[in-house]
Amino acid sequence: MLVATSFWPAFWRGFRALMPLWLGLVPFAVAYAVTARAAGLGVWETQLMSLTVFAGASQFAAAGLFASGASALGVVGTTFLLNVRHVLYGLSLSRQLPLTRWERTLAAQFLTDEAYGVSVVHGPRDPAGLSFAFLLGAELSLYVVWNLSTLAGALAGAVLPDPQALGVGVIFPLAFLGLLVPLLADRLNLLVAAVSGIGAWLLARVLPGGLVILLAGVGGALLGAWLLTRLEPQEAGA
Repeated sequence: MLVATSFWPAFWRGFRALMPLWLGLVPFAVAYAVTARAAGLGVWETQLMSLTVFAGASQFAAAGLFASGASALGVVGTTFLLNVRHVLYGLSLSRQLPLTRWERTLAAQFLTDEAYGVSVVHGPRDPAGLSFAFLLGAELSLYVVWNLSTLAGALAGAVLPDPQALGVGVIFPLAFLGLLVPLLADRLNLLVAAVSGIGAWLLARVLPGGLVILLAGVGGALLGAWLLTRLEPQEAGA
């Protein structure tokens, strides 16, 4: 009873923390559904991908590859590159939040960029601290809305305007900037963020998006660790 009592309040706080992003998620999911239907996928095939894959950029890419007749290996390879950044998310969360094996499995299945960002920024400020309940609530908040919006888009089909033409893609980058700013509490974090951002911009000109995020993330982490190892002895000497 104690576990259930402490779980649900944190779960619903995590769920509500993602609600401001629903506005950007709904048209994005509808756009995916319209793209998938145009690529020849049926309503339930379109929906099944949202239920099982739950990765917007990868689903867009997969729908386009299906339309072009790409091989299964090509689809898997492309989606892997687009989602390889989740390795960094998992490593980051594992340092902040001890989880059991089944909790790690469940959290990994529903993890998204937005859920990770909100959890690491707002989770520690939660009354119970960053917890599995808060993380799962944040993840399922987007999962429910994503799948309901996918179904609506798949059923409505061609009668809807192109959501991408409305510029909804700018909502998520702006949301992440809002999450990033409070973390830039000192010159070290600001320097690492600036170098990582510039590096990602340069890499994006020659590499696919998922790989760009992975390389920029690893590079930023290494830079931060190197700077810390140099600063700590100086501070100790002072």
